[in-house]
Amino acid sequence: MPAILIVDDEADIVHALEIYMSGQGYELLEAFSGKQALDIIQERNVDLVLMDIMMPEMDGITATAKIREISNIPIILLTAKSEDSDKILGLDIGADDYITKPFNPSEVLARVRSQLRRYTRLGGVQETPDVIRIGAVEMDDAGRTVTVDGSEVQLTPVEYGILRTLMRSPGKVFSSAEIYREVWKDSPVGAEGVVAVHIRHLREKIEINPSDPRYIKVVWGQGYKMEAVNERK
Repeated sequence: MPAILIVDDEADIVHALEIYMSGQGYELLEAFSGKQALDIIQERNVDLVLMDIMMPEMDGITATAKIREISNIPIILLTAKSEDSDKILGLDIGADDYITKPFNPSEVLARVRSQLRRYTRLGGVQETPDVIRIGAVEMDDAGRTVTVDGSEVQLTPVEYGILRTLMRSPGKVFSSAEIYREVWKDSPVGAEGVVAVHIRHLREKIEINPSDPRYIKVVWGQGYKMEAVNERK
């Protein structure tokens, strides 16, 4: 049974989210500050976090950064419409997605299910090789690992999903909307900004010079592609 940690300093919001997700086969945990959330994650297994941004003691942005130091579990931020800059900052430091208040119960459930599917197993096409190599980047899909020049890099489930999509079709240009539909399994509303943030994270982890990427290229006005690079012997 997946354990979902709901984090918000407003008890009414926590209880509303619990109502939305009751009867869905989840174990629901509560925290009312980022610090409480971090303590729970350090003490027990948690499969996904729903985290408010604006909280006392430790806000959601700080808590997300600290969680990312110890875990790659999916983190969905709970934000107000006025917190656009915080949404980008949250994605920038490792959150996987965000939901804007007031919540649509169907959207909450859809995004939770999507992130859990990606975290437990990022789908898979049977004919896709378990190991994909492009230049110095190697993805072992069976082991869920990525290495660059033989050194393993830690990716979030979303980052892994984007890289997997690009590496499976080197040279093919994917629009932000196509990447969003493939990885998030959701309607690509606001996809361009969200995908751009995660692409930047990927470049920071697999590129020698992220500002002059060798692997993940932008095709202006069209999208992104994985350059078909071959290492010279």
